[in-house]
Amino acid sequence: MAARERTVTTMSDLANTVMLAAAAIVVVLAAIVLYRVVAGPTTHDRVVAVNVIGTSIVIVLALLSAGLDRPEYLDIAIVYALLNFVLSLVVGRFTYQSDGVKWR
Repeated sequence: MAARERTVTTMSDLANTVMLAAAAIVVVLAAIVLYRVVAGPTTHDRVVAVNVIGTSIVIVLALLSAGLDRPEYLDIAIVYALLNFVLSLVVGRFTYQSDGVKWR
């Protein structure tokens, strides 16, 4: 019976480790997207890159919540996702041109 309990604990530890590793990979990918925020040729490129980074942060918070068994991180992730959405609406509103979008 003890061997079975030890196996379940090991699988849980493995799942937690995989989730934390996935969170680390998403952080690295978000850091790569940070280049587009700095070097983006247009404002729209920068806005999309910031939205991608914001979404990556939400994913990392969700993975950390599951990997560390801290459900309160999900509340933070939901609030951050809503703020990220509002940010994209506000930036879209202030960068809107009435004569249409000019592509490069």
